[in-house]
Amino acid sequence: MNSATLGASTSGLEVTNISKHGFWLFEGTSQEEFFLSFQEFPWFAEASIAQITDVRREGTSTLHWPALDVDLDFERIRHPERFPLRSKI
Repeated sequence: MNSATLGASTSGLEVTNISKHGFWLFEGTSQEEFFLSFQEFPWFAEASIAQITDVRREGTSTLHWPALDVDLDFERIRHPERFPLRSKI
């Protein structure tokens, strides 16, 4: 999939690829790309492409997926091992 398939960038954010293992999120301000694995971030495992790509910045360090009611800060995205509690989904 290319970015045209996934939709327009919102707030400098763009989901650049989705695989069966997770998805890549590019943050334009810092020029960083993150991989969010479905194992580490199970809230996205059954989500549609439209739900995953509808991501918005909330403040300076938090991302929000409105259709999924998921909020994640960059610290958790960068270091999921520091946050062992996960949803029972």
